[in-house]
Amino acid sequence: MKCLLIAFIGVSMCAFSQNYTSYFTGNSTDSQQSANGGICLMGGATEDDNAMKWFLERANGGDVLVIRASGSDGYNDYFYTDLGIPVNSVETIVFHNASAANESYIHEKIERAEAIWIAGGNQWNYVSFWRATAIDSLINAGIQNRNMAIGGTSAGMAILGGYYFSAQYGTVSSAEALANPFDADITVDNAPFIDLPILQEVVTDTHYDDPDRKGRHVVFLARMLHDDGISAKGIACDEYTAVCIDENNMAAVYGEYPDYGDYAYFLQVNCEYPFNAPETIEANTPLTWNVSGEALKVYLAPGTVDGSVQFDLNNWRDGVGGIWKNWYVNNGTLIQQNGAQIDCSVESVDAINLDDPEIIGFYDVMGRKVDFIPNRMVLIRYANGRVERHLKSIYSP
Repeated sequence: MKCLLIAFIGVSMCAFSQNYTSYFTGNSTDSQQSANGGICLMGGATEDDNAMKWFLERANGGDVLVIRASGSDGYNDYFYTDLGIPVNSVETIVFHNASAANESYIHEKIERAEAIWIAGGNQWNYVSFWRATAIDSLINAGIQNRNMAIGGTSAGMAILGGYYFSAQYGTVSSAEALANPFDADITVDNAPFIDLPILQEVVTDTHYDDPDRKGRHVVFLARMLHDDGISAKGIACDEYTAVCIDENNMAAVYGEYPDYGDYAYFLQVNCEYPFNAPETIEANTPLTWNVSGEALKVYLAPGTVDGSVQFDLNNWRDGVGGIWKNWYVNNGTLIQQNGAQIDCSVESVDAINLDDPEIIGFYDVMGRKVDFIPNRMVLIRYANGRVERHLKSIYSP
């Protein structure tokens, strides 16, 4: 049973049910605009206004939907009037339980949205309420079929990678993760959820500077590498900092640098070492991942008011306005040093002749021998010692 309370006739209203609460501001007639797509990743605390303007502009004057599992209507006026970007409506839906995922009213609102913003909160609520339901299916359909924009802050950012820290058993600190990379609280998952192809092999992290989460993020990547044999990547934001990714996969970083130390971080397993693996990654043993002091390449990007510092997610190499760092771990201690731009001498190719007699084996990035898997990254070792990195492997007889 629902009741409707109108606060301002034709402008704002609030709907209640047992499973959710809806707060609506704006024009109730569906705008049916063509959205501009894009992804906005916000590190938490107060939103960066310039990043939020970028996000609203991606809605192209359409309808903006905020989804969350706690809180109320704090975004409605902020999005609808405060930022000065015209949109048709802003609606916040607060999920009170997992049953809300079955509500047809919510399904309809997702189907009509030109942009969806995921508020902060507890990401396990989001995973347990929305994963493998109509909610994530409709969100993915909106992204793929209608070019819907999507973004989130804090917990909302945390769930947008192809890999995500679900926080099923609560949080984990950098010290805990580095001391035991198999701590039960390290719940990094890649079960299908929000499908953003450019972030398929990325795990995000938030509130990077408060508390310091660099160490645990490195452990997340180490586990992705160790468990799944993928060349893991990470994107992280300090509080008050955002990464906004356009339709060309260019990431612009927003913040208030140099007035404040607002940074985004783009982490990747250093592909300059074809077989890059932690030297020690065992339960109840501190992580060691050194690889000559270059285990990870990190692009450190200050967030500016105009988003002029950028990083190209098509190649994870080219950037403007940031600096490169080398990160590595010795016996549970994360070390950060100045580095140079990543330069992978082993280039990817598009086809593999599986019948080539010179091929002596296929390997994952941990150096473990594997079966050939089409369309999955694989390293090929030849009899003459050459190693080729194939990112899009296609059988070629």
